[in-house]
Amino acid sequence: MKKILSILGARPQFVKAAVLSRIITEKQEFEEVIVHTGQHYDANMSAVFFEDMQIPKPKYNLNINGLSHGAMTGQMLEKIEAILQVENPDAVVVYGDTNSTLAGALAAKKLHIKVIHIEAGLRSFNMKMPEEINRIITDRIADLLLCPTQKAMDNLKKEGFERMDINYVLTGDIMKEAVAFYSTMVAKKATVLQQNQLASGDFVLATIHRPENTDTVGNLKNIFKALDEISKSCQVILPIHPRTKICLEKHQIKTQVIMIDPVGYFDMLALLQNCMMVVTDSGGLQKEAFFNKKFCVIAREETEWVELVENDFAKIVGSDFQKIIKAYAYFKDKESSFQVPLYGDAVGKTIYAEILKAIGC
Repeated sequence: MKKILSILGARPQFVKAAVLSRIITEKQEFEEVIVHTGQHYDANMSAVFFEDMQIPKPKYNLNINGLSHGAMTGQMLEKIEAILQVENPDAVVVYGDTNSTLAGALAAKKLHIKVIHIEAGLRSFNMKMPEEINRIITDRIADLLLCPTQKAMDNLKKEGFERMDINYVLTGDIMKEAVAFYSTMVAKKATVLQQNQLASGDFVLATIHRPENTDTVGNLKNIFKALDEISKSCQVILPIHPRTKICLEKHQIKTQVIMIDPVGYFDMLALLQNCMMVVTDSGGLQKEAFFNKKFCVIAREETEWVELVENDFAKIVGSDFQKIIKAYAYFKDKESSFQVPLYGDAVGKTIYAEILKAIGC
């Protein structure tokens, strides 16, 4: 039987990969071996996490985390290479833009194993982001690029991929199906609303964690000043990232924002389903806001998901106090059905079909 090896390193990657894993299990036309690099240490990713999320448990757990980019990527390369020599898969599947993505692609390519990149073609055009470097290099050495949006396809065309021996295909965004699948379980598994006495529509959900915001004191102060201003009319709930907490304490920044402990996936979905709006510097949360029919204020200077901005579902505000307040005021009374077809349909099945062709099934 043919075999693929999926390289995953962060909780969102497992959530996305689960969509494909369910189809593989149902069809039984090839085998999947899952490798967890351990890149993003997450105490929530216990045995219970895999059972609750109906995600296959990894065959290998490398437990590589808490290192510099170079050390982390180097250790992953070494250990993934050893696994590839044992498993001898027909292709390696990588997701997104983490160090795990790059290491998996490099290790496979050097052993002449096909590389399939899901979420290919995305660009922030900000080379200071490690993720941008990872996605560009992974795209260039992959054999099959599966793109979530037409903009991603356009990016690859502009970069000359038409002239390369690399196949790239528009599949849609696999996270859309993950959100749809897990949303049906939220009522039974999420407790965050009850624990924090939150009513539907009565709060703004915020997440701030990127180094450009947390590590620059001016940016951090501006963002929390804006969140405090918003909280005068609507409470702001922020699951606090450890880096953000440290920086707030270091700079003695006081806030009216209601900070709660980091939450698991089902609790985050409950917050998304019930919030009035999202303010975030996360990449993935921008899309998840859209999937949950919520407008998004993007506390970054750019976004990979430009179609959200172009279709007026999100605004880029950076760390600018006035822009954040104006965007909040703009979206507060705006209405939309969110029915614009931005991210495809039957994405998992489309990706599965492309993988079948790639490995010759």
